[in-house]
Amino acid sequence: MSPHSASSDSTPSTSPTPRGRRRSRSRSRRRLTVALGTLAAGALTASALAVSAQAAPEQSHEAKAAAPSGLNGPYLYLGWGNPPDPVSFMEETGTKQLTMAFILSDGGCSPAWDGQRPLAGGQDEQAIKAIQQAGGDVTPSIGGWSGNKLGEACSSAEDLAGAYQKVIDAYGLKSIDIDIEASEVENAEVRQRVIDALKIIKDSNEGIKVYVTFGTTPQGPNENGKDLITKGAEAGLDVDAWTIMPFDFGDGTTDMVAATKSAVDGLKDQVKAAYGLSDEEAYHKSGLSSMNGKTDQQGEEVSAAGFQEIVDDAKAKGLSRVSFWAVNRDRSCEGGGSPGDSCSGIDQQEWEFSKILAGYGG
Repeated sequence: MSPHSASSDSTPSTSPTPRGRRRSRSRSRRRLTVALGTLAAGALTASALAVSAQAAPEQSHEAKAAAPSGLNGPYLYLGWGNPPDPVSFMEETGTKQLTMAFILSDGGCSPAWDGQRPLAGGQDEQAIKAIQQAGGDVTPSIGGWSGNKLGEACSSAEDLAGAYQKVIDAYGLKSIDIDIEASEVENAEVRQRVIDALKIIKDSNEGIKVYVTFGTTPQGPNENGKDLITKGAEAGLDVDAWTIMPFDFGDGTTDMVAATKSAVDGLKDQVKAAYGLSDEEAYHKSGLSSMNGKTDQQGEEVSAAGFQEIVDDAKAKGLSRVSFWAVNRDRSCEGGGSPGDSCSGIDQQEWEFSKILAGYGG
């Protein structure tokens, strides 16, 4: 697909970008306040005060509660595709969260943006600080389809957790996304290393949210995805949402809405079985990350109307993460051109997918 990944484990038939692709926290606290206005003569009775004190906090809770970090952040990739200014984008779309891609290995067991740019002092840090100062939240995506992966570069779970921790500490993050694809997800030893490293991160960072993103079939996770979930359950890893990428199927699928729904149901079944959860609980530990417009596979296309259906279904099921690849592509191509790193290849309004996603509350 793009620097993101193909949902299947096979390399996309067309690859519009180099994909290191796609696809930052303390827990937000809800503040309850009771505002009592000036009392007129004949003060409120004790019972009326009690009613007021109960109702006001509930209203304040509704007004001030922030979405859980990583719940609905679309992918923004500064590495290609004429990315928008993130603060202006937030203002135009109502988006409060962004997933920023991709953090890779710098050649060793240390994180760097696209494997090249340092965590501090560059455009990535500047963008993150600007987003946070504007009241937004960032979830860095570690991995992607192409490039050198930390899961492979680090020789132990402890070292890998240390690399993840550097990212968390650099930006004061509330969440991270591990986008495990290609050779990183295909290696059983690396899959175990990633799971063990994330268990360390969860145990060491109170309130941190961890999302694990990987490819899927229309029926749900393939064997690599199933093994990840099983290993996570065996390790006692509390992933906030096992997140599938329902696109780039490469099997002639054209009804992307139906395929996404069935893939999510298959994911739920795997999470349910591995962790011993109810359907409702398993959906709440699941998520999806779609692709807007034409995907990397001929014949696959997610329309804005289709994405709205996908988001509505996610709401009905109570998914804990919904995203898409990528903000860079969330606009029509000039002159009806081909899709790529800066446009979707379909007839759509600018930032239409992002505006749909901004309304997702879980």
